[in-house]
Amino acid sequence: MSVAYDIVAQEAASARALSALAPAPRSPMAPAQARLLASVAAFTHHRDIDALDHSLALSLAELAPACAVVLCKRAADGRRLESLVRCAADAQGVFSLHAGEPDADDPALDPVWRCMDQQQSFAETLADEHRLYVPILHEGRALGALQLESDTPLDGAHALAEGFARIYANYITLLNESERDKLTGLYNRRTFERHLQRLFHHPVPARAPDERRAGYAGPDNVWLAIFDIDHFKRINDTYGHIYGDEVILLLAQQMRASFRQGDVLFRFGGEEFVVLLAGHDEAEARGALERFRQRVASYLFPQVGHVTVSVGYALAAMGDYPETVIDRADKALYFAKEHGRNRTHGYEELVRRGALAAEPVSTGSIDLF
Repeated sequence: MSVAYDIVAQEAASARALSALAPAPRSPMAPAQARLLASVAAFTHHRDIDALDHSLALSLAELAPACAVVLCKRAADGRRLESLVRCAADAQGVFSLHAGEPDADDPALDPVWRCMDQQQSFAETLADEHRLYVPILHEGRALGALQLESDTPLDGAHALAEGFARIYANYITLLNESERDKLTGLYNRRTFERHLQRLFHHPVPARAPDERRAGYAGPDNVWLAIFDIDHFKRINDTYGHIYGDEVILLLAQQMRASFRQGDVLFRFGGEEFVVLLAGHDEAEARGALERFRQRVASYLFPQVGHVTVSVGYALAAMGDYPETVIDRADKALYFAKEHGRNRTHGYEELVRRGALAAEPVSTGSIDLF
């Protein structure tokens, strides 16, 4: 009797298990679920990091009961915030996006730093404003944080914001791996080509002084500088490729410390590097590049000792071809190397004093497209 009972019980249990595995009757997707999936699909469609950042802030602002969403991104060194994207609604409920450089001394960013350092979400109320802070985490490291603002409590937005933060962290990591040089963390050659295409073919309207999008020139001057390490082959031959890689890595650190946050830094390949300096006049561009050259020359590299760089730069004017600007900067670099190395020269400056002849549109030794 007990055996029969056990068999019956087992059959009943099996029937319940099969019933659970059977597909449930299909029901129409709720509008909220459809909007959520559409938003995720929209912002993960982007292959450009700036566009991804903007799409994330806009998607979350539209889905969460928030009047503003702020995306704060931490720099690779972890000691500062490198960018801030804010999406806010006006009185008519229309959202607008603004990108800017965070003010390092702004006390309003203290909760953002607390969120990243503690790697925990939390909410706070300031007067009649409610704020929610959610860290963006990847492999135990805080890449940044989301800040949601509303005039009502944001309890219902917590799970949504954390879900978006997780998706964004995974996706931005993949994009960074494809856009950046693996050794130095600087932008790679592929990204450089895209920045130039954007610069010459897709100018953007004038923007407020505090707004920034890396690689977009707007109405300001942009100078393209190419530099490489003097006698780098000798360093590799004398000390080995491990020390050669260390020189490249430390040079990239000197670049980050020397140039402004709005300047865009690339490792072009081997010992060659490129900088796009936005918003400078010629004297400012030369001054920034010369300070960098002197900084490198005075730095003591482990085992290797002193290392120098030669720098050539040219104006990237709207209407020029990318190949032409690169060719001009390359000519200035070649001039610097032919005249003693450890020097900074600009193409326009060399043409003015007759050291180089002005040339019509031409392509240099670097093929981009």
